[in-house]
Amino acid sequence: MVKDWFKQIEDMYGQMVEWRRHMHQHPELSFQEVETPKMIASILESFGIEVRRNVGGRGVVGTIFGAKPGKTIALRADFDALPIHDEKDVPYKSKIDGVMHACGHDGHTATLLAVAKVLQENRNHLSGNVVLIHQHAEELLPGGAIAMVEDGCLEGVDVVFGTHLSTEQPTGVYTYREGYFMATDTDFTIKIQGKGGHGSAPHHTVDAIAIGSQIVNQLQHIVSRQMNPLIPAVVSVGSFHAGMASNVIADTAELTGTIRTFSEEVLDQIEKEINVIVNGICAAFHATCEVNCVRGYPAVYNHEEETKQFVKTIKQHIGEETLVEIDPMMGGEDFSYYVKEKPGMFFMTGARNEEIGADFPHHHPKFDFDERAMVMAGKGLISLVHHYLVSEAPKGELKAEATS
Repeated sequence: MVKDWFKQIEDMYGQMVEWRRHMHQHPELSFQEVETPKMIASILESFGIEVRRNVGGRGVVGTIFGAKPGKTIALRADFDALPIHDEKDVPYKSKIDGVMHACGHDGHTATLLAVAKVLQENRNHLSGNVVLIHQHAEELLPGGAIAMVEDGCLEGVDVVFGTHLSTEQPTGVYTYREGYFMATDTDFTIKIQGKGGHGSAPHHTVDAIAIGSQIVNQLQHIVSRQMNPLIPAVVSVGSFHAGMASNVIADTAELTGTIRTFSEEVLDQIEKEINVIVNGICAAFHATCEVNCVRGYPAVYNHEEETKQFVKTIKQHIGEETLVEIDPMMGGEDFSYYVKEKPGMFFMTGARNEEIGADFPHHHPKFDFDERAMVMAGKGLISLVHHYLVSEAPKGELKAEATS
């Protein structure tokens, strides 16, 4: 049966490309999605799928009801774009200046729509239900996942899975890891208030640039000298803004950066050390300061049983050679909110193809992916549904609403 479903998802390839390219030409930023959720809901409804709109704000949830009772499996895709100008020379280039799909979310959505059609057409073979979570605003805090969870998108769900197209791996492979897979992220802002003056008279000033430079250097010692080297952690300063002229000593400076780790305890410690370092240096140089840390998404934790089942299922239906176990990644993902509530796991689907220019990193203005990877992603999700709602499903009576 699963091979028949694979053939059906392969036959959907042209439609997936059409959906994906339409979204790519008409991207919408996080929390500003209007037409995209309308499109998603309309397509799902055209398949005869029950749809909830405006879930958690702008999310869309579809439910496929199987013919027999059983478990409920949720599949998630995100659909927001990024504030990046599309620099690709392709017919489906973004038509919105300064906005593009630079992370593959258009492909995630097209994939889940195709999976929805295949599963809806085969619902009489399903013992249980499939919840299709089309999520808004993955790219911008506080993210759309937490609001969708609070609005009930996981009610009655037993397990939840998601995948992300990745140009870090070639088309034709799945990458995964049991346990912590993606990091928690925290952004910090440091504001320094000194005393400006003429560049020729530094003794009359409190130099915010010099103080900020000392802070940048000392922050690097947090991970190298304060943290357990066996626990991954990153502290990076991403911006440093100060000064307007070559002969003026700046009175203010602002630094921003990010913290990445898998441990809430380590995150607490790093935030504490940042405050100690910044306040100490500013006090020593007679400046005042303000430190603000904004916590992002929790770490993505792939549950043991569900990850092992993913590996077993892919080996059985697609092939062991397609599986690549990788190290944890320091990127963040609000899929973490789903697996905090329910058992599940998140995996990557390779989508890199140098021959067609699909080898730029995510969030790059020339980002693109091998569209054939959408079929691969679809097969992975379909395999999981087949396991939970066909292979593992108990025998039972047909539900009237599924056979009418």
